Amino acid sequence: MQIRGRAALVTGANRGIGRAFARELVEHGAVVYGAARRPELITDAGVVPIRLDVTDPATIAEATETIGDLSILVNNAGTGFAGSVLAGSLENARREMEVNYFGTWAVTQAFAPTLARNGGGAVINMLSAASWLALQQAAGYAASKAAQWSLSNAMRLALREQGTHVLGVHVGYVDTDLSAGVDLPKISPEEVARAAIKAVVSDEEEVLVDEFSRQIKSALPNDIAELYLAR
Repeated sequence: MQIRGRAALVTGANRGIGRAFARELVEHGAVVYGAARRPELITDAGVVPIRLDVTDPATIAEATETIGDLSILVNNAGTGFAGSVLAGSLENARREMEVNYFGTWAVTQAFAPTLARNGGGAVINMLSAASWLALQQAAGYAASKAAQWSLSNAMRLALREQGTHVLGVHVGYVDTDLSAGVDLPKISPEEVARAAIKAVVSDEEEVLVDEFSRQIKSALPNDIAELYLAR
């Protein structure tokens, strides 16, 4: 799809991957709205700050009224906590589902009519290699991403009739606050945003940004013991 001149909304645009998405879309000539619970934190040139909490129906409704001309929705807002199945906080796990899963659903549902009025456009969902790989020390986060992946596939089917393209973006560890405590190789938020925008321009349905996500995806058809061997 063409991006120049189109209006785009990026949730969680105040930092990390969301901020990189907003900047990349500006570079491609889009009119960019950057959404966050604290929009005053969004100061990048060319990005219009807008208040939106993906867990708050009132701010979602306000955003749909403010942005009447939308062609690209980037569901990037997300959260994650450390915690195993045996010792993790269920309150944190519920928060992960509320933001990562239900938040993506709520925002997409709210903006789907707007996308349809503007020719269909595209929805970009920021997923993870954790969509396919359970994480012992972040069980709730991985479960929320698996749910978000399934939801993305359902969206692809539901939005097809109105001409809305759905892209799922998978990646391993990215150099953001969320993975600050992980001592493993990471890629930059800018690499993620560039790969995702390139994929949506090419009308791809899924992009595996790094080697880690490609390895995990390739292991899926194999025996589950092989997927979790030595992890």
